[in-house]
Order: sequence, then C-alpha cells, then structure tokens
Amino acid sequence: MVLYSSFNPLLSKAAQAMLVVSAIFAGFEMSSTSQAKDIDLKRTKLDQGSAGLLAILEPSIATPAPKPQLVLGRTDRLISSTGDPIWNLRLEVPGQPVRHYDAVSGRAHRQQANRDQMGSKAPLPSGKYTLGPVEPLAEGAYPELGPVWIGIEPTFTTGRRVLGIHQDPSAGLNGNSGTLGCIGLISKRDLLELSNLIRVSDVRMLLVED
Repeated sequence: MVLYSSFNPLLSKAAQAMLVVSAIFAGFEMSSTSQAKDIDLKRTKLDQGSAGLLAILEPSIATPAPKPQLVLGRTDRLISSTGDPIWNLRLEVPGQPVRHYDAVSGRAHRQQANRDQMGSKAPLPSGKYTLGPVEPLAEGAYPELGPVWIGIEPTFTTGRRVLGIHQDPSAGLNGNSGTLGCIGLISKRDLLELSNLIRVSDVRMLLVED
C-alpha cells in the first residue's frame, strides 16, 4: 500500500501529461479538418465561378425547333396507262401525323434528262425550295394547272424557272400526262386539302430528294 501511494503522484502527473498531448493532437486534427473543409469550400466556389465564366464565354446554343415542310421523293410505283413515275409528296408538320400525296414531276420519258436544264421536261432538281403563297386560279383559265398554283423558288443555282405545285388534270389520261418539271398532284381533292394545310401550318419549305 505504501509503494502504491508513493507512485500515485507520478501516475497522476503522467496521466495529466497524456491528457495534454491528446488535447494538442485533437486540436491539430480539428484544425486540419477545418482547413480541409475550407479548402473544399474554396475549390467548390472556384469551380462554380469557372463554370459561370465558361457559360458567358461559350453560351449554350439552343436547338432550333423543327419547322413544317414538304418533301418530294421517288417511289417504285407507276401510272400503268402512261408509264409516269409516281412521286410521293409528303407534308411534315411537327406534332402531327405525316400526310402523303401522289404526284408526278416531269414527263414519263424524260425522267433521266438533265434536271437543271431549262425546257428539259425532267423532274425537279433535288435541293431546297421556298414556297410562295397559295393562289387560287379561275376555273378553266389554266386547264393543265387545276384550281390552285403554289410557286416554288430554288435556293440553289439551276437553269429551271417558273416552277410550282399544282394539279395535273391529264395524269394517266393522255399525252399531256406529267408536267414540264413542276409537281403535279394527281388528285384535285389532294391539292385542295394540301393547299389548306399549307396555309394553316404556314409551310415555307420544300425539300426535293434524289
């Protein structure tokens, strides 16, 4: 008991020293943790600042909304009585079902002629066109054009002129079947329906595929 009592003050001092050392290390650890958090916070702010600067220097480019358009493409079908190839004129309006209309373009025997040459009677040259207004025609004034004329203007260089969308009343009937290069809808009813949809949907573009 005496021996224990004599070492007791020494043990108390050692314990006190250990507590002091522990407190120092704990304080150092707390300081290090605080500094790490402070560095992370500064880094986050720097990253956010960099992102904001990049957004100013390189602003995001919004994807343009799709616009309504007409697309003319070939099919494998023919008008059996005259051999005219049937082209597919489709109307694409965002958010609506695609509509299809049978049409002719050029003469049956001139499908492989120069499509950029004036007077070739070949189909429309491939490329983009802008649409003019829908123009009603007086009944009987233009027997080979039907009741409506919609002018089209190529956006590229070509020798073709005076082009449009109209009806071909002679389609499949006689030697006038087909067109001189315009898009001739086979059905009068289709032309009237398409004309109305072009007005309502404000269609301004035609794409002619190869």
